[in-house]
Amino acid sequence: MTQSPEELVEAAQNWWSTDIIDIHPGKIGVRGYPIEQLIGRISFPQMIWLMLRGELPSADQASLLEAALVASVDHGPHAPSIAISRMSVTCGLPLNGAMASAINVLDDVHGGAGQQCMELYRDIDAELTEHGHGPDAPLAEADAVAAASTVWARWNERGVKYAPGFGHRFHPLDPRAPRLLGLVDDLAAKGEVSGRFATIGRAVEEAISAGRSRRVPMNIDGATAVIYSELGFAPELGRGIFILSRSVGILAHAWEQTNQGGRIKGPMTPKIPYRYTGEPRRDLPDADPSGTEGRFFSFHSAAAPSDPTDTESA
Repeated sequence: MTQSPEELVEAAQNWWSTDIIDIHPGKIGVRGYPIEQLIGRISFPQMIWLMLRGELPSADQASLLEAALVASVDHGPHAPSIAISRMSVTCGLPLNGAMASAINVLDDVHGGAGQQCMELYRDIDAELTEHGHGPDAPLAEADAVAAASTVWARWNERGVKYAPGFGHRFHPLDPRAPRLLGLVDDLAAKGEVSGRFATIGRAVEEAISAGRSRRVPMNIDGATAVIYSELGFAPELGRGIFILSRSVGILAHAWEQTNQGGRIKGPMTPKIPYRYTGEPRRDLPDADPSGTEGRFFSFHSAAAPSDPTDTESA
């Protein structure tokens, strides 16, 4: 069936549809706001919120989002994503390639804990609601701990052994987490956020620490999961926002390494050997155990043309 030119134009226009941005010659609108009105008037965290949510946040909401973004920017070259950004530069990649390589490893294991923690909090929130402790009802700490224990037991049964957002391989207590939770508490006291997910997060810490000789404290991922949940972001967006934040650290380290120079730097200095765990030295049954150099050259000369320069170039 032949389409008219008008129908073809309409089909082309309908191929992509978006509520986010409206562009015409000389005009750019973001969620309905002219870009020139946004420039110089709103912050980058406010712009992130507007792009993702469609409306501008309150000042307190933007401040809390910004705090989470600031807290997650970097954790040093021993963080795999940061190390990859630096190694990529020494292998000749430009900044965009180094950043892409680093961002690509921010998946479920390294970079996914925040989203996973938000999913845990969401399950606990649903458990509480199912048992009469909905978002509009006061939430007692004991009820939150009971729900957290129930949900965490289910996660254990599914094979999840480590609580995402809790414990840290480097910090006995992650210094970022208490500060972020304190900011949530301040806004909850003002009524700007509910405080429900802060209570749920603390309940998870109680539940997973029960019966242990040492507590398993909340880390940065658990704290930012509280913030993003309090602010109403979906768990998938929690990971995306974390990647936005960590991209700043990735860029900074890639640029620093660019200026420091260096070629083909691996994950550790050659002065420290890796551990070899394979078979000890062994010989093929027909090999000369005294050495292989003579056998190599006899093979080489037999396989290659007679060229007096050939062995030198090899």
